[in-house]
Amino acid sequence: MLNITVNNLQKKLPVPETRVKKLIHKILKGENFKKQGYINVCFTDNSLIKKLNSRFLKTAEATDVLAFNLSGKTAPAILADIAISTESAIDNARYFKTSPRDELMLYVAHGVLHILGFNDHTKTQIELMRKKEEEYVNR
Repeated sequence: MLNITVNNLQKKLPVPETRVKKLIHKILKGENFKKQGYINVCFTDNSLIKKLNSRFLKTAEATDVLAFNLSGKTAPAILADIAISTESAIDNARYFKTSPRDELMLYVAHGVLHILGFNDHTKTQIELMRKKEEEYVNR
């Protein structure tokens, strides 16, 4: 069984826990992911995500989403953490003229795709990541 935990560690934006879990299941099914394990999603503010980014990725700035697959690609089960900044969602929603909730769902999709092994370092990888995000969030 795959366990998904949603933790809301902020107060700036309501977190649609059921919608988050449904989206994660949709992505896992769409990518034919069948492992057991745990995925933990934490919604936080910029202050905490900046600390996490600094500690784990050595970048001293806030970001929208961090994803960590702690189990490795060949492990029989998954153990993963995703941290999402609701403040980034609010700011980016204004910039992209979307809703903060839609931005949150894009970040959830982005984080899940990362833990499944997708990257966004090259133009081709970025294009594939964006295509998959849109596919799952807007299905």
